Amino acid sequence: MENLTAYIESGILELYALGDLTPEVRLQVEEMATQHPAIKAELNEIERSIEIYAENNAVEPPAHIRGIILNSVLTNFADDSTFDTGTSGNNAKIVGLPAGQTSSFYKYAFAASLALLIVSGIALVTLYNRLQQSSTQLAALQIDRQRFANRVNLMDEQLNIFRDASFKFLKLQGTAQAPSATVTIAWSPVKRKVLIDMGSLKMPANDKAHQYQLWALVGSKPIDLGVFDKNPESTNMKEMKSIASADAFAITLEPKGGSINPTMSEMMVIGKF
Repeated sequence: MENLTAYIESGILELYALGDLTPEVRLQVEEMATQHPAIKAELNEIERSIEIYAENNAVEPPAHIRGIILNSVLTNFADDSTFDTGTSGNNAKIVGLPAGQTSSFYKYAFAASLALLIVSGIALVTLYNRLQQSSTQLAALQIDRQRFANRVNLMDEQLNIFRDASFKFLKLQGTAQAPSATVTIAWSPVKRKVLIDMGSLKMPANDKAHQYQLWALVGSKPIDLGVFDKNPESTNMKEMKSIASADAFAITLEPKGGSINPTMSEMMVIGKF
């Protein structure tokens, strides 16, 4: 279950929904969705959220534009109804020249052209607004995609630590100062790397005036490996200062920025190989 949760939270399902995966990886996601109903349900929810977002942000033409177009056409029709056809008075038997019909035709044509121009203008404005919104949405999606990609890359790097046989894992146990405190560290003497598993960190939150400081004990000499803060939302592996050899590791609570020597009365956890 933890592996399924980590897979869902990795961001790969969002990348699948956005179409930003290679065919091979897409096939892997589809196989996982077929095998695990929880992954299939999460993928459906992501795709549904994207569809709802697109529907909610659709832009419709302003309602008052229809009235403007109809008023323009009716105005031109009204002008034609009052046009003198030359059939009154002494000229009642005179037949109007074809030029009058041509003039009327142009008036209708002008009204139609004006209506078409207004509609085209509305369409262009609407299209422009949609393009602007689409550009904004695309930029937001690209930022999210980059964030998910970075998250996936980070998780791959952290998984490589567990696959790397040169790393040793040590669980530091609480002292009398903090009996329930624990944390796991990963150390590779070959690569001289030390990392703290922040997801396993179980210690009291430090205030703004203090920080936790990691120490490596080489013989009886403490070596500073850097300071860090407890972040309840962090589940990453935090890399500390490098060291090639150590007999034990310990964490103390020190003034912000760290101390030259550890405060033994504030030792929170310790572990030996």
